[in-house]
Amino acid sequence: MMPDLSFVHRYVPGSSKFTVLVLHGTGGNEDDLLPLAREVVPSANLLSPRGQVLEHGMPRFFRRLAMGVFDEQDLKRRAKALAAFVPEAAAAYKFDASRVYALGYSNGANIAAAVLLLHPGALAGGALLRAVLPLEPASPPSLEGKPVLIAAGADDPYSDRSRVEALSDRLAGGGANVELRWAQRGHELGADELDTVRDWFRRQGMQ
Repeated sequence: MMPDLSFVHRYVPGSSKFTVLVLHGTGGNEDDLLPLAREVVPSANLLSPRGQVLEHGMPRFFRRLAMGVFDEQDLKRRAKALAAFVPEAAAAYKFDASRVYALGYSNGANIAAAVLLLHPGALAGGALLRAVLPLEPASPPSLEGKPVLIAAGADDPYSDRSRVEALSDRLAGGGANVELRWAQRGHELGADELDTVRDWFRRQGMQ
């Protein structure tokens, strides 16, 4: 039975000192990305919260006003809550809060990007799959040396190229070690991209 924490979630212990914060896309839940996460990071602890916003009954991590138009005030509030959830869960499950990496897809990748931009101390880095710049930070985040992978689709109808590149620029401007990888596909992920994500996590010390 999962402890009663601030997010409905799943926690799956692993055999390593690292934890991956698994963040689903719109309409997903805390179970959706666990198989993918375990495939690309076999040994890590997996912490997978459910988004607390409902859009036509579909869970999300923050509100949007229209397609591609985010409610920035809600986004800031939700990013703060998610950043606070990491040490809360670390205390409950006895994992190292300083070794938590995000793995987010779509809406989950965007909330992970917001946490990195607004609360950079909450994460050690992250793999952001189909993310865009969710908001402009008031000041550059302090991300010195933190690794970030952005996996983007060149034909993604939900991810404007300029907003993907802007995210890369803002993270790099805060000192993050950013890898931006473009795939010739849309919003869906390909097997080759999962290989890229697996290799990226391996290079962070996770097998």
